[in-house]
Amino acid sequence: MADGERNEAEAPTFLSSAAEVARLLGLATAASVPEDRRARHLAHAAHKPLLERASLPEEFFAPLMVAAVYDPDPSFCRWFVEPAVYAFGRRRVMATLLNYLLTGTDAEQAGAKRAWYCAHVPLHADRSPAYAPGGRRNPALDEVRDLVDKWLEYAAILAAATPDPAHGVA
Repeated sequence: MADGERNEAEAPTFLSSAAEVARLLGLATAASVPEDRRARHLAHAAHKPLLERASLPEEFFAPLMVAAVYDPDPSFCRWFVEPAVYAFGRRRVMATLLNYLLTGTDAEQAGAKRAWYCAHVPLHADRSPAYAPGGRRNPALDEVRDLVDKWLEYAAILAAATPDPAHGVA
């Protein structure tokens, strides 16, 4: 089954994706935290250690993006997006979010829209050791003009295809 064909029931949850990021960091599972608060607890525990690393292994990228997309809170999905932008570059993060918008389930498309906003986080050399000494960074990691254009084009198509509940028409 292709990625775009999976259904909502097969999709990961915010808890499972936050738990995977925590596992990769070697953090405790927070089993004593009530399940309805466990995902947020794990996300909070992972945020600072993620930003403190000068780099992240490749195995972190997909779990960070899944956690960002499945985080239901648009204010907190930044806790996964920001370290991904620092470690892997804004371009790669935004390309992944664009792919979710193009091929994802309804829930993934909504999550990608929330995370897209966070992907514009300003980057500061003093915020993360992901910058090279002297505060330098390869500019190609963050070149996204073409991706922003594609996002806006597809978002306009989606908006035109979505019925307006106030008027009952597309």
